[in-house]
Amino acid sequence: MGSTVLSDLATEIVVPVCAVIGIVFSLIQWFLVSRIKVSPDRHSSSSNNGKGAGYGDYLIEEEEGLNDHNVVVKCAEIQNAISEGATSFLFTEYQYVGVFMVAFAILIFLFLGSVKGFSTKSQACTYNPQEMCKPALATAIFSTVSFTLGAVTSVVSGFLGMKIATYANARTTLEARKGVGKAFIVAFRSGAVMGFMLAANGLLVLYIAINLFKLYYGDDWEGLFEAITGYGLGGSSMALFGRVGGGIYTKAADVGADLVGKVERNIPEDDPRNPAVIADNVGDNVGDIAGMGSDLFGSYAESSCAALVVASISSFGINHDFTAMCYPLLVSSMGILVCLITTLFATDFFEIKAVKEIEPALKKQLIISTVLMTVGVAIVSWIALPSSFTIFNFGSQKVVKNWQLFLCVGVGLWAGLIIGFVTEYYTSNAYSPVQDVADSCRTGAATNVIFGLALGYKSVIIPIFAIAVSIFVSFSFAAMYGIAVAALGMLSTIATGLAIDAYGPISDNAGGIAEMAGMSHRIRERTDALDAAGNTTAAIGKGFAIGSAALVSLALFGAFVSRASISTVDVLTPKVFIGLLVGAMLPYWFSAMTMKSVGSAALKMVEEVRRQFNTIPGLMEGLAKPDYATCVKISTDASIKEMIPPGALVMLTPLIVGTFFGVETLSGVLAGSLVSGVQVIS
Repeated sequence: MGSTVLSDLATEIVVPVCAVIGIVFSLIQWFLVSRIKVSPDRHSSSSNNGKGAGYGDYLIEEEEGLNDHNVVVKCAEIQNAISEGATSFLFTEYQYVGVFMVAFAILIFLFLGSVKGFSTKSQACTYNPQEMCKPALATAIFSTVSFTLGAVTSVVSGFLGMKIATYANARTTLEARKGVGKAFIVAFRSGAVMGFMLAANGLLVLYIAINLFKLYYGDDWEGLFEAITGYGLGGSSMALFGRVGGGIYTKAADVGADLVGKVERNIPEDDPRNPAVIADNVGDNVGDIAGMGSDLFGSYAESSCAALVVASISSFGINHDFTAMCYPLLVSSMGILVCLITTLFATDFFEIKAVKEIEPALKKQLIISTVLMTVGVAIVSWIALPSSFTIFNFGSQKVVKNWQLFLCVGVGLWAGLIIGFVTEYYTSNAYSPVQDVADSCRTGAATNVIFGLALGYKSVIIPIFAIAVSIFVSFSFAAMYGIAVAALGMLSTIATGLAIDAYGPISDNAGGIAEMAGMSHRIRERTDALDAAGNTTAAIGKGFAIGSAALVSLALFGAFVSRASISTVDVLTPKVFIGLLVGAMLPYWFSAMTMKSVGSAALKMVEEVRRQFNTIPGLMEGLAKPDYATCVKISTDASIKEMIPPGALVMLTPLIVGTFFGVETLSGVLAGSLVSGVQVIS
């Protein structure tokens, strides 16, 4: 079958080094952002000797030469209020999620351990009965540990993302006084801190876990990588609660602030007189930053684990070829280096000088990273894979060439870009779909809703075809392993994708702070331009998340049917067909629960905002200060309470169906929810 160009020792060095480079780069970006002081102190400004464009410029001097220290003080106060609100929510959320994490970890241990009666004796391997594998008790213990590692890493990723976003929002506002280019660099660098920290931490923790587990498992790679799959489950479990809880929070605050403030009271967005304005800005951070960070980390961890578990029962694992086994990790390592170079194009190589250059600069990030990553994947496929090898394919071994695996990753990578740009076409006001929806408003809300729904349904078509082509190509070449690495290809540029995604909420917060601090209209125009570009490109990031989630789900489904010894999922079997129907219904049930939760939370928010406007004398005149804390508490309490039922639905359904109706029905439920869910979220 041949050997790899890259030695095992080199692999053991390259993966952690690339992860450390990613962490160091993120810290450098954070340091550059931190040099912007949200403080009215004029220290060391005279020592800069007029070096114009650098970070030493004193930020409270507007271009007109004004010097208003009060504006900076207000920015700092607003930033602290947003940061405290976001931190308070996440700590409350993590207390509830922590209880779930412990309970589910115990369930994992009990279910896996009870398979062989908590046996401590070695057992015949599942896929290679001639070999002996570690006992069931070991699998239960190590799977529980890896689940906990994945859950903690997911939580930390979301929390760190939120902290850097709330740290950077006021700094972006202050830099906007010097020009739109300076503000763009701060917002993008801050997003890059989150992107690189998440990608590098996820890779490093997974690599360390594999090597520590290997100390016990030795040559039992089948058992080792089966235990590692808990890492992906832990990441996606926490992402579920982070996404649902954060989503309910941000939408409830958004609806409450806009309905009463903009519609009923006719005051501008982010007006400091609006009691829900702080909750609205907090929501951007806990939903679009912490939630999205955990979500993409979950997909990233699951795709890596799915590829590793299939590889462990293929020739890579059977022959103990560590370099080829680590192919998914090497692809992610190359992704960090590629994204690092790509980031420099936005922050150092080219300068934004006009508003119209912002959106093209963000799009170029995606294109440049995809092109460079294609070259990077080709290099990794050449040096880390044998020229020919076999991949497990539902009970048999399929012969695969290294160039075929390169195409699997490449098709996923480019399909992600296509999905991203199609998403942007349907969500940007620069193109006809959104313009048609806007035009439909002339005849009232009814036609607007009809056009909007039609647009949403139509936007599914091309992404589904892109996903379908990716699945066909990758499965034809390398079976389920091909699909797993195609998903990894979509997520290989996750650092750049997350940087762009985090850039949007940071810019949105910056605009809100400018409005609340009473800055000039020109400053608000700049932050609005940054935010508008961020909203469009954030939709591109969500497109990547949707496509990768579909491929990861299919790869995990393949791993499930293989492990459960299901050769075919026959839809003509009543049990399977019933499962398909129920599974197809589940995304709608889940969506109904979350939408009702948002509606209930928004209703409480609207009532509170109305109460404050009606009962606090001088609030509309700007003579009195609203009670921001009560609105923050309403969103926090409602989202924490309402996130539990949807989360329980997702987590408990497979356990209940599998326990009471068997694996055949469960396979139907999983297939139905996969097919239906992709359409709904697209």
